[in-house]
Amino acid sequence: MKYAIAVFLGAVSYGVLSTIVVKAYGHGYELGEVVGSQLLVGFVLSWLLAAATKWNVLRKRRSAGGAGAGGRSAAAAPKRPALTWKQRLLLMAAGMPTALTGLLYYHSLRYIPNSLAIILLFQFTWMGVLVDAVRRRKRPSNLMLATLAVLFGGTLLAAGILDQGLANFNALGVVLGLAAAVSYTLFVLFSGKAVPAAEPAYRSAWMITGGLILVFALFPPAFLFNGLILGQLLLFGFLLGLFGAFIPPVLFAAGVPHVGEGMAAVLGASELPVAVMLSAVVLHESVSVLQWAGVALVLLGVAMPEVIRRLPHPRAKGAVHRA
Repeated sequence: MKYAIAVFLGAVSYGVLSTIVVKAYGHGYELGEVVGSQLLVGFVLSWLLAAATKWNVLRKRRSAGGAGAGGRSAAAAPKRPALTWKQRLLLMAAGMPTALTGLLYYHSLRYIPNSLAIILLFQFTWMGVLVDAVRRRKRPSNLMLATLAVLFGGTLLAAGILDQGLANFNALGVVLGLAAAVSYTLFVLFSGKAVPAAEPAYRSAWMITGGLILVFALFPPAFLFNGLILGQLLLFGFLLGLFGAFIPPVLFAAGVPHVGEGMAAVLGASELPVAVMLSAVVLHESVSVLQWAGVALVLLGVAMPEVIRRLPHPRAKGAVHRA
């Protein structure tokens, strides 16, 4: 149960980000300053965790060495091989799409409501299925096609297209939101394959380092030298770094291996209602009943494969009765 709660809280952390970004924009901060401060805080926190992890491992080894004195060999903590620079560069490259996702997603919030931006980002669910089908050259199952249909219908409702029409939507904002979904799809596909045997704390730290380098290359961090970082930008950067670049990776690394990727996707969908709810409560955006119905449909679509997989199979029942 504690691992499921960890994944749930990690997803909820992601759900609060867009509201913080909109608040930062309201104080006059720019895209590069918002994303740059977020990744800088995430960078510092991640490397502090990596240093604490290394210190803890060394402490256990010293303790095991002392316990093994007197002719008995103590079982020391398993030692992972040090990362090569090739592996570090691979992890940094794998972390760049998540920084790009933040840039695109946060930029879309300049043009479209928070509640719509999160719906567009959630299109990574069917994009990932499509990419996987192309890569495997295999048609998605009927269940997956039905799931995608539910997701698409829920998206139309949640985005407000049916009750508001297309005239009220900014085309650039919609394109940026969909591009963020594409970038996040690439991050999901690449991040799991990049040096999976490495210590999770080091994987996260090197991936955030890659994202930070990309953002600082695109938006030179003038805020570090012009005094902005000493103002409220530091608060916004700390909150975004804590809830976006530090807490979720740590909680997911702890919980996903125990609950499985399928259940993790179901629990991860909690990000959506949290973001929409904060849009309505904190940002006072108008969210209609029809849009809430769409959010429920999207959640149903995300949960469907896992729920159906866990249902008792009819043939299995028949086999028990015949036995």
